[in-house]
Amino acid sequence: MDIAEWWPRLGDDARAWLTANNGDALPSHIVEQIAAAGGVVTSGAWWVGESGPEGFFLSDRATDWIEEASNGEHP
Repeated sequence: MDIAEWWPRLGDDARAWLTANNGDALPSHIVEQIAAAGGVVTSGAWWVGESGPEGFFLSDRATDWIEEASNGEHP
């Protein structure tokens, strides 16, 4: 599922966290909320970044998308 589909399904708190911490490793509760909203973090979707010892990251394109969304550039 594309970020544009799961983003509006996130709770306000998760969207606020993603906006305020854009580019940071996602804590498990945010990853769980993305998955509950339909985002499959183990997929090869363009918004999926790296996962490693520091945690799960969104892709650079996804962080750009979130910045644009926080600026009202996405419906």
